[in-house]
Amino acid sequence: MRAMSLIRGFKDFVLRGNVIDLAVAVVIGTAFTAVVTAVVTGLINPLIAAIGGAPSLDSLNRDGFLFGDVLDAVINFLLVAAVVYFLIVTPMNRLFLRLNAGREEEPKAVPADVQLLTEIRDLLRERSDRG
Repeated sequence: MRAMSLIRGFKDFVLRGNVIDLAVAVVIGTAFTAVVTAVVTGLINPLIAAIGGAPSLDSLNRDGFLFGDVLDAVINFLLVAAVVYFLIVTPMNRLFLRLNAGREEEPKAVPADVQLLTEIRDLLRERSDRG
């Protein structure tokens, strides 16, 4: 019986929306890091070295900018994002819709300041109607 409650708890943990969102964010963030690194290494560093005229920044890589590295990183990022979206995000969204289809949303609690302002408005209306 304890194993069943552990499995149920694990299922609830995995199917919680914020866990999936966090996992997607980590994967997309890692892929985007490669794009940023390629842009800095392949374009910005050589540009700075060319403007400064110094042989720093990997000796300026005089053959030109590393557009191929940047393009490769962008394509890899788009592929990772597509795989994450189509194989993780879309199926999980469908699953959440099915799981929550019969549930009604709980009414959201009215913040105290809004409730107080509503009461003040109603009291002012009562006073203006009386006199």
